[in-house]
Amino acid sequence: MTLRTDHVAGGIFVVFGAIVLLISGDLPVGRLSMPGAGMMPKLATALMMLFGLALIARAGESAPFAELPWSDLKHAALVAAIAAAAVALYERLGFLITMALMLFALTAGVERKTWWHAALFSIGVTILTYLLFTFALKTPLELGVLRFLQ
Repeated sequence: MTLRTDHVAGGIFVVFGAIVLLISGDLPVGRLSMPGAGMMPKLATALMMLFGLALIARAGESAPFAELPWSDLKHAALVAAIAAAAVALYERLGFLITMALMLFALTAGVERKTWWHAALFSIGVTILTYLLFTFALKTPLELGVLRFLQ
């Protein structure tokens, strides 16, 4: 049997889903009429695992894993590193600063846009997202070092 790209991707989804289910066991699921905090994450994880199994089942249609081009690995690693840095800094710096910096780094550093286009884009998207979550959805976002704004 030839190992194909969908075998690997589907396997990753199934293994990651199993890990998430194992570590989220303390969240209450509740009932369908009164769902608990763990129902949505567990439902989403179960669906992710189901779609991973569907990928594995239909993997014969995908390209062999050995023929996968790795030319875009540097780009993917940069995106993953910037996202990991944003996750690490989120609580300390807060939503506004972290997201603006992350979008700027992705747009200017990874995608090679001019610095002022990247700055305008990152600040605009961050502010619009903050306003949407704070006022329209009434969901507070982490303020981090900007706690004095409350």
